[in-house]
Amino acid sequence: MTSELADAPLEEIPTGVPLVQLKDVGKQYGHIIALHGINLKVGKGEVTCVLGDNGAGKSTLIKIVAGRHQHDEGQLLVDGQEVRLSSPREALNHGIATVYQDLAVVPLMPVWRNFFLGSEMVDGFWPFRKLSIDQMRTTAKDELHKMGIDLPDIDAPIGTLSGGQRQCVAIARAVFFGARVLILDEPTAALGVKQSGVVLRYISASAKSGLGVIFITHNPHHAYMVGNHFVLLNRGRMTLDCKYEDITLDQLTTEMAGGDELQTLTHELKR
Repeated sequence: MTSELADAPLEEIPTGVPLVQLKDVGKQYGHIIALHGINLKVGKGEVTCVLGDNGAGKSTLIKIVAGRHQHDEGQLLVDGQEVRLSSPREALNHGIATVYQDLAVVPLMPVWRNFFLGSEMVDGFWPFRKLSIDQMRTTAKDELHKMGIDLPDIDAPIGTLSGGQRQCVAIARAVFFGARVLILDEPTAALGVKQSGVVLRYISASAKSGLGVIFITHNPHHAYMVGNHFVLLNRGRMTLDCKYEDITLDQLTTEMAGGDELQTLTHELKR
């Protein structure tokens, strides 16, 4: 009565081996170079923040690690083994789950129904199979509670929740279905300060529980609050790769804003 994904065995990772690693990864679309020479490590219990403006290559990076697109250059390693992911389902079988900004939820369906959307628990045998509604409701409530998410009504349409609450439900869902690497695509981009704080707490909690988190964002302040490692992309290339202890928030913000270009612009506009 459990989903196939929930039952899928996930091997333990040897100490020191990254959950996911990119080595000199590149991707082209025709004559357009979307990514080139990307080196990235995602460790257990760490938040790796990938920053960059629109067009920097963040979306392409997500698609490669999530199994939607395949890289043209370099290597993608999962648990130290080279792989070429052909679909998001294959990525999830390797323990890699992606929570996109639009969340792919059905607003009018209850929270518990969205929690199991596409991976429903069932009873019985074909053609007499039916949904295990009580078990799904109980499981969804318990899993959300484990993440510290206390919703007043698990039967309420998910569209009635705040943006931050919907993001947290999506994170808990990914963890339940076997995620060891969690890719979060701009989870705070459309949220206010309070809701962003809720999501950032659960990003930190996910890492503390042992997951490797890839946090895609264009907000250096949010990244610095939860990140252990920072990577900055600019036009498909890495322009920054450093750990938390090696950079300050002001330095990260300056790099994100363009460094010398920002100083030049400030001087030009100074009155």
